[in-house]
Amino acid sequence: MDIPALAELLHETSERHGAFEAVTPPHHWWTGTPPTCHTRETGATPDESSAAADRYMAEVKHVVPKT
Repeated sequence: MDIPALAELLHETSERHGAFEAVTPPHHWWTGTPPTCHTRETGATPDESSAAADRYMAEVKHVVPKT
């Protein structure tokens, strides 16, 4: 992946993760970046990638939205 494409992907990820950050307990923001980047690189849509990152955060990192 070239640098401009990576920068755009990281920007997209940061925008989408902000919404997740707003409704979850404190956590390291970067833990959701790898699943997002991986799924985008393999052809997932931004919405699919966000959902994959949310699942990863819930199932692996045990970070879920506050109730």
